[in-house]
Amino acid sequence: KEALNKRALGKKYEEMACQYLESEGMKISEKNFRCRQGEIDVIGFHEGYLVFVEVKYRAENAGHAAEAVTEAKQRKICRTADYYRYRHGIGEDRAMRYDVVAMQGTENDLRIDWYKNAFFHRFR
Repeated sequence: KEALNKRALGKKYEEMACQYLESEGMKISEKNFRCRQGEIDVIGFHEGYLVFVEVKYRAENAGHAAEAVTEAKQRKICRTADYYRYRHGIGEDRAMRYDVVAMQGTENDLRIDWYKNAFFHRFR
């Protein structure tokens, strides 16, 4: 039951992150892209870039949300992005970046930090 609640909470904050990103000009093309390599929370286009976004939420006193995007997590996101680009015929010449949306606090007192180009593509 707790895992289900955690998933529902994550989905709620991911939806809030999408609303925020759209209000800042991102055109979202896909949410929760999943494959064998992993999952990417949000994929969209912003300022000419194909953007892969990792959304992280933490309660106020649980450490900074962005810190949860570890090097291992970044590698997994990059492998998943490579597969996404392969499946959609998107070449190496396409400008792209990896962003992190860190959400901290409670629904009524929520701080959202959007880190554009949060990390570089990591090869295995």
